[in-house]
Amino acid sequence: MSSKTYGVLLVNLGTPDAPTPAAIRCYLAKFLSDRRVVDIPPLIWQPILKGVVLPFRSSRVAKLYQEIWMEEGSPLLVYSRRQQTLLAEKLQRETLTDIPVALGMTYGFPSLSQAVDDLLQQGISDLIILPLYPQYSSTTSAAVFDSISTILRGYRTIPTLHFIRSYASHPAYIAALKETIEQSFEKHGQPDHLIVSYHGIPERLAKMGDIYPQDCEATTRLLSQVLDYPTDKMMMTYQSRFGRLPWLSPYTDKTIALLPGQGVKHVQVVCPGFASDCLETLEEIEQQNKMIFLAAGGKKFEYISALNDNKAHISLLAQLVTTVMK
Repeated sequence: MSSKTYGVLLVNLGTPDAPTPAAIRCYLAKFLSDRRVVDIPPLIWQPILKGVVLPFRSSRVAKLYQEIWMEEGSPLLVYSRRQQTLLAEKLQRETLTDIPVALGMTYGFPSLSQAVDDLLQQGISDLIILPLYPQYSSTTSAAVFDSISTILRGYRTIPTLHFIRSYASHPAYIAALKETIEQSFEKHGQPDHLIVSYHGIPERLAKMGDIYPQDCEATTRLLSQVLDYPTDKMMMTYQSRFGRLPWLSPYTDKTIALLPGQGVKHVQVVCPGFASDCLETLEEIEQQNKMIFLAAGGKKFEYISALNDNKAHISLLAQLVTTVMK
């Protein structure tokens, strides 16, 4: 192991501070103002955002967050905090060194700037940046890189950076997904179809060179190779589209609505792109899409939880970090 002084920065998207319209509005205003997320020229987009999107969307989204909010707070933040603690403990056991692990959100609290400052104040020489996005996208991973670059402009001495761009094909990641899926099969029985659902991005971004769909396809392909499950019953879809422009397809909700009419009565859905359960999994998939499936004539629907803080996931994160340190 190197004698360098390492620090680890876990990064996730972010979450509102509270399930209230005001907190949602504050969070969405920052998130949807990032040009990596919405690249419409600000002169056109900002009036739409402030005059239409935020006033109408904030109250509706607040009600959705209220349905999934945990005692400790937002699920995404709760699980991210647990990942931070468990990863630090595992790294200490494996390296016999106290390697500081900080958590930062690209949008919201805890802020990336505070997380970076906390690590630099501890005198680290090398900063390992681990965005919790298995599949690369310009809207997520690249947005993290942009933010870190901006933050470091305020420092005279910056650390050596180790940016883990993605881990869509990492064997430990595929193994962790396999484990959670097999546990669901054992508990609920094998479904007629397994839906592998990823967060979507605008189709236009993929045509401009974003490799996100290729990463999603790689994960799905490798998962199909290790699962004892018919490949023709696995379906890859995209969820969480926003706005009227075409997004990556097929769409998860529309696919699920059609399946009962094709004789599919039992489905399970796994969302490999989410390292932590959040609004898009717990409300959109586990609640909304379940209702869609049952209303269309389906009989059984199970959502397979994200990797969250389970042992295999923490082991994966530790492997990603220690590989950089060797």
